[in-house]
Amino acid sequence: MVDSVPQTSIPKSTVVDSPTRRSRWRPARADVLAIGVYLALGVLVCLNHWGDIPNRVSAHLPTDHSWFEWLFAHGAYSVWHLENPLFSTRQNAPVGVNMMANTSLLGVTLPLAPLTMLVGPQVTYVLYLGAALAATAGTSYWVLSRHLVRSRAAAFVGGAFLGFAPGVVHHANGQPNFASNFLLPLIVLRVLRLGEPGRWRRNGILLGLLVAYQIFINEEMLLLTALACLVVVATYAVLRPVAARRQAGTFAAALGTGGGLALLLTAYPIWFQFNGPQSYRGLQGGVFHSWGEDLKAFVTFPRDTLAGDAAVEQTIGVTEQNSWFGWPLVILAVVALLLLVRRSLVARILAVLTVVFTVASLGPAIRFDGVETDINGPWAYVSEDLPLVEMMMPTRLSLIVAAAIGILLAVAWDALSGTGRPPVPAQRSGRPPRFPRRWRRPVGYAAITLALLPLIPRPLPVEAVAPPPHFITAGGWRPYVPEGRTLVPVPIPSNVHGLSTLRWSALTQHEFPVPGGYFIGPNEQGEGIFGADNRPTTRLIYSTMGKNAAPDITDVERRQAIEDLRYWRASVVVLGAHPREAVLRDLMTSLLGTAQRVDDVWLWDVRPLVD
Repeated sequence: MVDSVPQTSIPKSTVVDSPTRRSRWRPARADVLAIGVYLALGVLVCLNHWGDIPNRVSAHLPTDHSWFEWLFAHGAYSVWHLENPLFSTRQNAPVGVNMMANTSLLGVTLPLAPLTMLVGPQVTYVLYLGAALAATAGTSYWVLSRHLVRSRAAAFVGGAFLGFAPGVVHHANGQPNFASNFLLPLIVLRVLRLGEPGRWRRNGILLGLLVAYQIFINEEMLLLTALACLVVVATYAVLRPVAARRQAGTFAAALGTGGGLALLLTAYPIWFQFNGPQSYRGLQGGVFHSWGEDLKAFVTFPRDTLAGDAAVEQTIGVTEQNSWFGWPLVILAVVALLLLVRRSLVARILAVLTVVFTVASLGPAIRFDGVETDINGPWAYVSEDLPLVEMMMPTRLSLIVAAAIGILLAVAWDALSGTGRPPVPAQRSGRPPRFPRRWRRPVGYAAITLALLPLIPRPLPVEAVAPPPHFITAGGWRPYVPEGRTLVPVPIPSNVHGLSTLRWSALTQHEFPVPGGYFIGPNEQGEGIFGADNRPTTRLIYSTMGKNAAPDITDVERRQAIEDLRYWRASVVVLGAHPREAVLRDLMTSLLGTAQRVDDVWLWDVRPLVD
């Protein structure tokens, strides 16, 4: 997502001047106030988690929440054991997981490893989630206030929307990587300064460092940012061809420097992502390619806001709420663009950005109110086999539209404030104002405020989750799991089942490896699939859970269970408290013999069977 559009490619007379020494204290006070409000909003969004962090997860995406707790534990484990963080054998044992080929957030989990070791992955997750939202708003505010608008209030409004836009807050329900956009405003700033005379080397190096680091936070958001920057630069070149030609050489040199540096720093991790162990090519069935935005979603209030209602998901459907701006903001954005587009280069660029990515986000078929129409969308003409395209989700392109609206809000507020020159010189039309000047400011401020008030986020919904067994947290498993062997939890973790058992690994900070897991890995054809290829015993466990009845077990199934345990290098099978505990115990007893009751779990020591 592009979080700001600094106008350093526009003549210097249009760029905001630095404050004088005498006036510097007032902007500094405004900066502190803005950051304080952003932090308060970050705390508000995570408020429901804080009441009982150990026993609460996201009610919307509980499996993703647990996956990211596992990732924070992975960062701590990699640092403590000095292991390659690009790969892990602590999940999907014995073959492991390619962390670069999954959303791994290494740029965050590795630096925060000391905190995770100190307070655990659950607390680190909640602390980071709120901080990431506030940090994104903060860097957006900084770029807006220093490089686009003069009014600190305008920058505050734009920064608040960019950090807490409906789509960003929605992803905060278990996907903190999409709330971690704090580098993107700085990346956009660097891109738009690449044409700056005499600084091509400095600007290129800074861009390369930022891009390299963003790769280890969220590659998808970096790709969206690159697409947005491409449209912005192309639009500027069309609207200001003379200036664009003058800056082209410097821009190209700086871009080459930045791209070369980023490639140098990330060459091995990127190679590992596509060619390392457990890498894959595309996703089976192209599940992402068909997921476009619903037209009605643009004018609908998102669930996790003051005006939102979870019932709306029963009509439009349970989707990623990447747009969901509400009708007042959509009307405001259209009016603001119509009023500003003739006099502001920034507004013209934002208009192009909004139209292009609104259309692009619609996917291969137009949907309205949850119903797919017969009208083709733009992605119907794009092959899903193209590199990168095969992994893209069209609906997420509307996050760029959200960024454009955030910048537009800042520009509109700044134009109303009348603080010095407008960001881009006005074109005089000679027409008298049609609206009384004294009413413009209060009416404009009121319109922006009323459009944004319904979108103030509410605390994210949470649900209770059972804590791991005392046998796990107290280390009772240690005598049973020697080095090089695995603990097999029942049910075996997957993208559908075993949320609680995956957390056993996360909350013990990966002290023992487990089979299965929540990740994307290759099938036999090399295509990406969610989770491990289920072995016969895994399928038998899931089938028993679904029917809530233990089947009659044959010798064939018993022999297969032993083979599966040997494949997993298992030493012990553990069943804790579970809604299907009784039937799962009957199943495992039929397969493996009588269980021991150890502490608060049922345990099968399978070493005599597999050795």
